[in-house]
Amino acid sequence: MKNLKTTLSLLACLAGTGTAAAQSGSKTDLAARKAIVQVLTTQTAAWNRGDIPGFMEGYWKSDSLVFIGKKGPTYGWQPTLANYQKGYPTAAAMGQLDFSGLRVSLLTPTAAQVVGHWHLARPAALGDLQGYFLLVLRQIDGQWKVVADHTN
Repeated sequence: MKNLKTTLSLLACLAGTGTAAAQSGSKTDLAARKAIVQVLTTQTAAWNRGDIPGFMEGYWKSDSLVFIGKKGPTYGWQPTLANYQKGYPTAAAMGQLDFSGLRVSLLTPTAAQVVGHWHLARPAALGDLQGYFLLVLRQIDGQWKVVADHTN
């Protein structure tokens, strides 16, 4: 049931607002938005099965990737992976990820931003976590990848 809720929430962003080009509703724009939502859906599924490397497949495997969190910026795919693994060492610490309130905006045919809310449902002893994020995605070698992530 939760996976259905997450999928429906992610798909709802296809009707969201964006640039004038994205609002035109062209087949290309709709395909891009659908592909971006699929990146987030795939990441959510990986996270919820405790697969941080699988979750990281949505990120650009580059030293130029930037993740900005509470402790400031982290540059590079490998350091970002290491931070996730350190911060979430067990499936219980990872909890169950859910995204909501997504707004996908196409900036160009090969660049987009996504703003949304994240929530981790975790055991009471650990407590739930939540916050907001801004992702910048680019189409790289025909695939949408997160190139910048600012999460609080």
